[in-house]
Amino acid sequence: MNIETAHALTQHEAAPSWSKLELVIGIPSAGRRDIIGEVMPLIAQQTRLPDEIVICVPTSDDVDEKTLSRLPCPVRVLVSQRGLCRQRNAILDAVPEADIVLFLDDDFLLGPSYLAEMEQLFLKNPDAEILTGTVIADGINGPGIPLAEGVDLLRNAESPVDQTSTVETYSGYGCNLAVRMSTLRICGLRFDENLPFYGWLEDVDFSRTVSRFGRILTSPRLIGVHLGTKVGRTSGLRFGYSQIANPLYLMQKGTMSPRHALSQMARNLAANLVKARSPEPWIDRKSRLRGNLLALRDLLARRLAPQNIEMLD
Repeated sequence: MNIETAHALTQHEAAPSWSKLELVIGIPSAGRRDIIGEVMPLIAQQTRLPDEIVICVPTSDDVDEKTLSRLPCPVRVLVSQRGLCRQRNAILDAVPEADIVLFLDDDFLLGPSYLAEMEQLFLKNPDAEILTGTVIADGINGPGIPLAEGVDLLRNAESPVDQTSTVETYSGYGCNLAVRMSTLRICGLRFDENLPFYGWLEDVDFSRTVSRFGRILTSPRLIGVHLGTKVGRTSGLRFGYSQIANPLYLMQKGTMSPRHALSQMARNLAANLVKARSPEPWIDRKSRLRGNLLALRDLLARRLAPQNIEMLD
């Protein structure tokens, strides 16, 4: 099926006559049982509850099902191989009847009207394939945000000054990325499992692939806080390798321009070089730099690949 035909089909299917969509929240997680137990109950505060929450983990010990059973909506736990892209694909395969899947990081807090606003935006914009929100505070860029502080930030957040409901954007942000399922079903789209473990830049790759069929939108009305919790993240060595390998892989695929890829690599390598002697307490700069250098070595030896991190400690 060519892109034009697929686009026409998805546009037709994406324009429902009803006023409610089947909305599923999908959460891939690993080794963060306590975080899930603290964050998931907050979903009960949504003005529009999800029709289902599907959590995908490598082992059943990664969740407390007793805590999840208290949520006021159905919750399903899937067990799959570890890896962000693999776990997201397992969620997609498990919800064939869903209209929208909102992928959330397990440490992302939603503004109380997030789901209700998102549903209306998808209904009003039948050509939108991905919606992503406005992160008013992101702990990934610092030591992380405590849960109580994140809740307070959302409680005290002012209504958006910008009355524009949506703006086109280059990529959805993986910590809160909503996808229209009709296009994924028709075109067989999935996250690229060649990006293992943390799957760094998988949101850019997926967004640029989906953008061939419709618009990628962000909205100031969809607010949230990304706690950026440091527990359970990939090692500095693996992440440093991915900082070089993944942009080059996406450039070869055509989902990242050479300018974006080379700029991304240069910024990360420079930051690791400059800060390795006096790193931030929450970042292992020396291991990241070592990973960068290992990837550059493999590039020169013509054996560079994102999957190589599976052989690194």
